[in-house]
Amino acid sequence: MNSLPELLLRGDDSAGAIGSTDDVPPLAYRELRAQMERTVARLNSFGLGRGDRIAIVLRNGPEMAASFVCIAAGAATAPLNPGYRAEELEFSLADLEAKALVVEPGPSLARDVAGKLGIPILELHAQREAGAGTFTLESSLRGKPSVPGLAAADDVALLLHTSGTTSSRPKLVPLLQRNLVASARHIVESLQLVPGDLCLNIMPLFHIHGLMAATLASLAAGAHVCCSPGFSALRYFSWLEDVRPTWTTAVPTMHQAILDRAGRHRDQVGQNRLRFIRSSSASLPAPVMMELEEIFEAPVIESYGMTEAAHQMASNPLPPLRRKPGSVGVPAGPQIALFDDEGRIRAGKGITGEVVIRGPNVTPGYEANPEANAAAFVEGWFRTGDQGIFDEDGYLQLTGRLKELINRGGEKFSPLEIDQLLMEHPAVQLACCFALPHEKLGEEAAAAVVLREGQTASERQLHDFLHARLPAFKVPRKIVIVKEIPKGPTGKLQRIGLAARLGLTE
Repeated sequence: MNSLPELLLRGDDSAGAIGSTDDVPPLAYRELRAQMERTVARLNSFGLGRGDRIAIVLRNGPEMAASFVCIAAGAATAPLNPGYRAEELEFSLADLEAKALVVEPGPSLARDVAGKLGIPILELHAQREAGAGTFTLESSLRGKPSVPGLAAADDVALLLHTSGTTSSRPKLVPLLQRNLVASARHIVESLQLVPGDLCLNIMPLFHIHGLMAATLASLAAGAHVCCSPGFSALRYFSWLEDVRPTWTTAVPTMHQAILDRAGRHRDQVGQNRLRFIRSSSASLPAPVMMELEEIFEAPVIESYGMTEAAHQMASNPLPPLRRKPGSVGVPAGPQIALFDDEGRIRAGKGITGEVVIRGPNVTPGYEANPEANAAAFVEGWFRTGDQGIFDEDGYLQLTGRLKELINRGGEKFSPLEIDQLLMEHPAVQLACCFALPHEKLGEEAAAAVVLREGQTASERQLHDFLHARLPAFKVPRKIVIVKEIPKGPTGKLQRIGLAARLGLTE
């Protein structure tokens, strides 16, 4: 199994493959395979085929999931955030060199930007009466593709941009068919997914987490993925009751939002049939993990992934094996090692270094970016930019993002440590430590804190709490109490640039 057309052969003909949170029958594997073949043939009739890049701007839901899978079976897909501004859409579409853009019927910003760039439109027409995720593509395009037919292992299947920073432009990550299939297989194995499993997807489907962990891993197991219209902590509990999933996957901020409302939905929570809850894409605070397990009576499995690895790299195992709060688990697919500052492998337990990976799920390299490739790929290893340490049992603990480390007068430390300690305060719901520019020291630590509903705590009380647990140089000089901490489109806290967004750099 090395391509998406082969991956879709896994499910039983009559079994549900892609479903909806609405009262619509799911798309069965038989129909999904037929739709895949129709879609590839339709693309070929438009003059689009293997290697051609097709951007997708659709709302979350079964049509988005099904269109990604079916189009990627015969072309290179590039799902984009439907919430992008005009300049973000223009950058992405131009950098991708998109041959076409898939949108819903009707006026939209994405359609306008594509028109400005001369990119043809493919309209996706949902056919819910035939099942969730059923669609047809319509276009005035006609032609013959350079390479028609179903995709092969070395074809590009998915293109995604990295998030970029305030000082660097996003890098374009091409993932091959075999990269996606390998990663899906790794997730199936680590989570022990079986055809009877049903995943409730609340992650955005323009992000590697939702595309891989929820969607392709489910299909690789011959299982069922139910696609929500997007995350909603208010609607989550009714979905839990109506869909009856066996597992879910999300980022920590989503899990925290769910916890905040769980007390009001005890009946729905108590009747859940979750086999496990998965968390990935950001560090999961240990108190959140323990509270989730207590309330939902299901193990919480924290995993470690990134776009360049087609998502999963490490994962805590399912019971009866041990899962460790604060750890991202053991290697779950690619090989994982640690590099020292000179790019040499550091051997032994308890030694800190940069996390590096290699394996069949890893991208062959950034597109048209030799400088980034030279820095990121060393003798077959990909440098993740994360700092980590292996414990005595071989579990990986991430100690920080190298570019997010705070350098206070030459003393470097990770903001994650401060996050985790603040989260242990009974009044703190969410915390995010970040670098604050300092005239003499270069940087100092600061932190943004969201308090739990009905709880109070002053900046002085939080300072005192940290002073009792940290050396003085790590205690944030400034702690600001806010209603909300800025998050990215996938729910990850935005640590870099947070000082400026909170008005602390003036």
